[in-house]
Amino acid sequence: MTKIAICGANGKMGHTVASCIQERNDCTVISGIDSYTAQYADFPIVETPSALAETPDVIIDFSNPSSLDGLLEYALVNNVALVLATTGYSDEQIGKIQHAAEQIPVFFTFNMSLGINLLVELGKKAAAVLGGQFDIEIVEKHHNQKIDAPSGTAIMIANAINDTLDNSYHYVYDRHARRMKRDPKEIGMHSIRGGTIVGEHDIIFAGNDEVITLSHSAASKAVFAVGAVNAAVYLKGKPAGMYDMKQLVQE
Repeated sequence: MTKIAICGANGKMGHTVASCIQERNDCTVISGIDSYTAQYADFPIVETPSALAETPDVIIDFSNPSSLDGLLEYALVNNVALVLATTGYSDEQIGKIQHAAEQIPVFFTFNMSLGINLLVELGKKAAAVLGGQFDIEIVEKHHNQKIDAPSGTAIMIANAINDTLDNSYHYVYDRHARRMKRDPKEIGMHSIRGGTIVGEHDIIFAGNDEVITLSHSAASKAVFAVGAVNAAVYLKGKPAGMYDMKQLVQE
């Protein structure tokens, strides 16, 4: 039985993760962490990791980047695994995550959906075949409450494609001020915010007289919760290191 604490327990994703765990028999929630400590289930909610009454096996974080330092400090002192599902980390914060993974197991990905990670692999395969011949554009759509843009998932997709192409491409985020023809060595990144869109990502390969579009659409936040809980159960007992969906899918 994997004992889990949910950071961001009173947020929408925290509630969704708790509901997902309630339907399983291989894990349980022993506590929540949130600045808003109103209790809605049979586990306590505390303000900070240091206030946890019982040490969990894994902490699932769906809060915000400001929680990272406290989580890393607690996890390193208590040898607790982390599933980091928050987006919007800075390069400095990602460096801290990588450093922590030298001592504890950390599952870190910009998107917990199995379908998105399949989209990334398909994008890499398409880039390997079409790179240099087709222009590449990435379009992401999210709800009107999302703060960061482009999404962490869009950046993950772009980085994976760029790695496949020997990191020879650069990213363009704001085309309206660019009075010039498109550079063949660029990946365009476009963000749409509106309504309650859970998450949509398109990879567009545009060539001469033909266009190939790879798409993923999430209809519910539950797909991200399921992925995070699967990651937490997978991570229990693992040695220190950085883990992502590749390892989870392969086992």
